Amino acid sequence: MRRPGGKVEADGAGLDVLEETARREVAEEIGVDITGVGLSYVESGFFVTDDGDPVVNVVFRAAMPPHAQPVAASAEEVEGFLWLTAVEAEGDPHRPPWISRSLRRATAQISIERGAGSASRGQ
Repeated sequence: MRRPGGKVEADGAGLDVLEETARREVAEEIGVDITGVGLSYVESGFFVTDDGDPVVNVVFRAAMPPHAQPVAASAEEVEGFLWLTAVEAEGDPHRPPWISRSLRRATAQISIERGAGSASRGQ
């Protein structure tokens, strides 16, 4: 279980390079165009791959555009996928621990945003 991901491309230097990289990777890996969709930062981390490559991992969340039809767009990068709720993903015994952490943080952000929206409507 993993999220779409990739590297910043050399021609990607500029403003919002992380957000643009996220949008490009989602399009390349699952064929969904999230141009114009708001991205919310979830977390970032650093690790070294088994090959010794240093990696800065940045996680964003975004709403799925209406009528989007995700597909495994890059057979070299995506063997297949399935959509799970956060609860279903938490229950998957094969999910890596970092997926759980990211999901918990994203879910907490959504809850806070919904609570803030309810509070403002109630005034």
